[in-house]
Amino acid sequence: MENGFWSKLKFPILAVAPMYDITDTVFRQIIAQCGKPSVFFTEFISVDGLLHPKSQERLIKYFLQFEEIERPIVAQIWGTDPKKFYEAAKIISKLGFDGIDINMGCPDKAVVKMGAGSALILNPKLAQEIIKATQEGAGSAPISVKTRLGFKENTIEEWLPFLLETKPAAITIHGRTMKQMSKVPADWDSIAKAKKISAQIAPDTLILGNGDVKTLNDAYEKAKTYGVDGVMIGRGVLGNPWFFNPDKDDSTVSQKEKIAVLKNHLALFEKYFNGLKNFNMLKKHVKSHISGFNGAKEIRSQLMNAHDLNELKNLLKELTR
Repeated sequence: MENGFWSKLKFPILAVAPMYDITDTVFRQIIAQCGKPSVFFTEFISVDGLLHPKSQERLIKYFLQFEEIERPIVAQIWGTDPKKFYEAAKIISKLGFDGIDINMGCPDKAVVKMGAGSALILNPKLAQEIIKATQEGAGSAPISVKTRLGFKENTIEEWLPFLLETKPAAITIHGRTMKQMSKVPADWDSIAKAKKISAQIAPDTLILGNGDVKTLNDAYEKAKTYGVDGVMIGRGVLGNPWFFNPDKDDSTVSQKEKIAVLKNHLALFEKYFNGLKNFNMLKKHVKSHISGFNGAKEIRSQLMNAHDLNELKNLLKELTR
């Protein structure tokens, strides 16, 4: 399969991890404005929901809106039915995404119970069928996979070759098993081992590592130390939209700059999601942006009491004059 935009990225590749109810178009635009990574991923979206006539339009607005500033952008999907992955890939390709990523790592109990997400590690043949079906439906858009080291135990040496046989453009490996969730340190030695396996079976497939990356320098160091093609960052980006900006140290960002970013976040939320997303979802971003300066705790405490977007905007204006 063609690697599309993946083959044009500079090394090491730096990606923002797909995080449910966080990495929407507003969040991604904020990051892109402050310091752009190599590639963005959407939140994961169910192929079942995307194909359902009653939910399709709403889910596209909720999960799959994006702007040019976010390119290259990859839509992440999840499910269990290869035929639905094929149809979903056709829809996503028509929407103009640069690539499609298949979630084979989510540890959520409901997702696992359905046999999706990280449960696919236990069903490698189905995983292969899903990748192939997505590749067929995607046209020229490259297909990637995000997964874990294993389900209950580390089985990366047995699991990874099944994925590599389908020659995806890239595979991101979270350095923990499903059972470990995020409760133990990420195992970067096993991620390095995955890169060596990939080099033998499918040398054109890029390997990205994910887990416990705290800073931009840390990302560069891990890429170099463990020999991977790139690094995906999740929680490390939260509260630091300048994460990927080499000229900006989060510890020196002023109160004025942080408040300006929050105001922009609120304005973009109003533009894209007012009436579509629950207002309370914004409060996690209030917590992230209003921190690290004198008086942040008091301002944050009052902002968290807001009942709607207008009240939040007015409070922010009043408290930060």
